[in-house]
Amino acid sequence: MKIYTKTGDDGTTSLYGGKRVAKSNLRIDAYGTVDELNSVLGICRSLEPPKKVDIILKRIQNQLFNLGADLATPISKKDSLNFRINSDDIKFLEISIDKYDAENKPLKKFILPAGSIVSTYLHFARTVCRRAERLVVKLAGKETINKNTIVYLNRLSDLLFVMARWVNKKNKIREIFWEII
Repeated sequence: MKIYTKTGDDGTTSLYGGKRVAKSNLRIDAYGTVDELNSVLGICRSLEPPKKVDIILKRIQNQLFNLGADLATPISKKDSLNFRINSDDIKFLEISIDKYDAENKPLKKFILPAGSIVSTYLHFARTVCRRAERLVVKLAGKETINKNTIVYLNRLSDLLFVMARWVNKKNKIREIFWEII
């Protein structure tokens, strides 16, 4: 089987279930941004973060594939192939946030996204995650979607933030505070 199908040459693509939509469709933009986020996490993992961070990032990458499939599948489509983000996925993120944040110093100022290369890419992933979240919120205003996708992305950006801080701390890299210049 060839990688190209030529079915998208007219600027359309298929949602799960067969409905064709424009590649500029908000739903496609939303799950395309989730795919971009997954690629940035792949970069993070290629930089060999601490093992416990890598294990979590691998799980998140798999969950992001589920989230992309969730967004690519109209909510009315109900069959065994649907992968929906659920409360267990969100709980995993919350437990991870609490674990890493407990080891970080409390913040009293804004920090710049900087530090080790892994930390910096985690901050970059956080910004892509926030963009995905904004697109999914916009999509939810126009179509019925799984509301857990919004909550998941909101929690994930928080986790990426606390993990970026934790990686800098582990590498003994001081945080750089925002200064009004």
